[in-house]
This record gives sequence, C-alpha cells and structure tokens, in this order.
Amino acid sequence: MTPDEIAEALSRVLEPERLHLRAPLAPYTTFRIGGPADVLFEATSADELAAAVTLARTLDIPWFVLGLGANILVSDHGVRGLVIRNRATAHTLGDDGILWTESGAVVQDLVLETVRRGWSGLEHYIGIPSTVGGALWQNLHFLSPAPERERTMFIAEPFRSCEILSEDEERLEVGPEYVKFGYDDSVFHHRRDVVLSARFQLEKRDPADLHRILQENLSWRGSRHPWLAVHPSAGSIFKKIEGIGAGRLIDQCGLKGFRIGDAQISHIHANNLVNLGHATAADVRAVIAHAQQTVFERFGHRLETEIGFIGE
Repeated sequence: MTPDEIAEALSRVLEPERLHLRAPLAPYTTFRIGGPADVLFEATSADELAAAVTLARTLDIPWFVLGLGANILVSDHGVRGLVIRNRATAHTLGDDGILWTESGAVVQDLVLETVRRGWSGLEHYIGIPSTVGGALWQNLHFLSPAPERERTMFIAEPFRSCEILSEDEERLEVGPEYVKFGYDDSVFHHRRDVVLSARFQLEKRDPADLHRILQENLSWRGSRHPWLAVHPSAGSIFKKIEGIGAGRLIDQCGLKGFRIGDAQISHIHANNLVNLGHATAADVRAVIAHAQQTVFERFGHRLETEIGFIGE
C-alpha cells in the first residue's frame, strides 16, 4: 500500500487531520536521525493507542509504537506503514503511594513530580530519556546512589502491574510474573504486546534527600555520557559484556573520536555514538561495523548491538 492508501484506510476510524503522510522521524528520536514514516499518528490517550494498534492489525498494516525515540536507529529510508507516536501522558499519584500512569508519560517528568511531593522510587532514573512504556520494555536501570554505586536499581523494583493490549488483542492487567524482567530485557522484546498504562508503588521520603540523589545522579551521569542537547545519541550502542564492558574494549582499541561522516564514537563514553550534526543511519551502521571488527580482531569478543534498528 502507498502512504495515501494507508492514510485512506486508517481515516475510516482515525481522524484524517491527525494522520501525517511521509512525516520525517528524525525530530522524534534522540539520535535526530531517520527517514519518513508512511503515516504518523499521535495517540494522546491509552484508548487511542489501543485503537490505532487494533486498526493497523485489522487492516494488516505494518505498525510501530514510538516513545521518546531513544535506543533506536531509524533507517534513512524511513518506516513503512503506520508509526504511532505515544503521547498518552495522564497520571495520578494517590496518598497510598500508588502511581498510575499512561505509557507515553516521560519518566523524567514523573521523577520531578514525585520527588517534589516526597515520594521515592523513581529518582534513580533522572536524566535517562524514556517513556514509561520504554522503561518497562528495557527494564530501565541506573546505579545506586553515591558514594557506593555498587548495585543496579531496576524499574522492576517499584513496578506492580501494567495494562497491556496483547498480541492476541486482549486488554489485560499483568504483573511482574508476566513481564519477566531481565537485564535490558522484558517479555515485550519477545511478544508484540503494547503497554497502555502502569502502576508503581512509591515510598515516602524526605524531599531534601531525594533532591540530593537527583543532583548526584545528574552530575555522575553528565560526566560519563554525552549531553543530548549538544550531541544527539541513542544511548549505549552495544550490549553489556559481563566483567569487561563493551565501552572499555572500544576505548582500548583507541576508537574514541573515530568517525564516519557525522557519526562519531564519543570522546566521553566509547559505547556511545553521537550525531555531530548531519549523521545518517548509514554512517552510524558503518561506525558500528568498524568497532565490531576492530574489537573482534584485537580481543576476540563479538560486540552485539543493544539499540533497535527500525525501518527498511
């Protein structure tokens, strides 16, 4: 189907004025890279998100749900079918510490609100670009507070349940036993379920302590990762190698600063690639391939990519 045919089919249910044909996706990714979607639709509620996915499935139109666009590389040729930008952000925080939130809510916004109100549980994830849906997808994590930083804090810890639209078209409330959190992993990597909303259990804590943790985490992260506002990136490119670290191997190969076109291995963290301004997905793929080959030839380790490759 052509983009016009896809839009016409979708417009029988979705509002035609909200269907954007051949929409560039680069502005909606943290890498600022990517060609156009055949059709882009912004869902502003969990019900709209579910309706758009169900419609695409019914019409046999390829579909993809886009959050903040972190941890992905969108092809220069774009994405065929329907891209649903998840802008479902409604949320409530009860006196019992239960945070209910739609899956398009931005984690950093939730961190700031809950900390301001003296609730602990999300403060560890300040500065990490992610929606709630993306956080569950990858089991969002960060190191425990200073000075120890000896334990990884996972979003699975405050998580209690989520509502999903399953790949079988059922709306279900599921818990941790269904989600099967792992390191950078969850059931959502292996099933085409869509997270609609989630519930987290937070705990009361002195806001002053929480603000201290925010400041320490932002400072620590800022000294070790590129600043997205200056150097767009997708986060860690390669999966963790236990006991070694992919970034360390790349650094030991002398590859910090290596670039092809405007895609460069960061001078700050060797497991981050940055867009110096006009990088293409092809540039990024070429840098990835060079790093993989160089590390394998020197150390015998095969670097596996962590980011998702979206589109043609």
